[in-house]
Amino acid sequence: MDIPKNGYEQAAISLAPLETDMTLDEFCQSDLEGYEYFNGALIPIAPTTMEHGEISMNLSVLLGLHVRENQLGRLYMAGTDFKFGDRSVKPDVAFVSTARLPENRREVFPMPPDLAVEVLSPSDIQYRVLEKVFAYLDAGTRLVWVIEPVGQTVTVYRSKADTKTLTYEDTLTGEDVVEGFSCQVTQLFE
Repeated sequence: MDIPKNGYEQAAISLAPLETDMTLDEFCQSDLEGYEYFNGALIPIAPTTMEHGEISMNLSVLLGLHVRENQLGRLYMAGTDFKFGDRSVKPDVAFVSTARLPENRREVFPMPPDLAVEVLSPSDIQYRVLEKVFAYLDAGTRLVWVIEPVGQTVTVYRSKADTKTLTYEDTLTGEDVVEGFSCQVTQLFE
């Protein structure tokens, strides 16, 4: 007898990696939506919510204006693929400095971003998010922000040993990666 699965079990099943014989290059050339790629597996991207979109947009507006006004590089939204090692990832927001922009930007980025931002969704799996954060850092991303909507915090990662969690009372800065950028953490959640 099949017992109906509850919502949590269904979410866990739907977010389970799918083994594939597709290569990373084949994945990057495909039009497959809703997945990232890691080591021969398709990793489902957790569904986003309105809250997730609002936070991403708030950050994009604040960060985007600063990047553009100061001609620091380019900002990229969710859905933009970055390829490094045996991975293809789609950060919620990413920054690439002018010095690192490839000439041909009509292809998947062949490198990690300078700054990667992940906004947590209710169905995100914590160990998978941390694995992705450390993959960014190992590949050369200089700064990773993980935004957590429930607690209204931002965890800043410079390395596996250099992390700091900011609360609504703190100021988020671009440090030496997005020079001159700062905003109050509360602005992300307005």
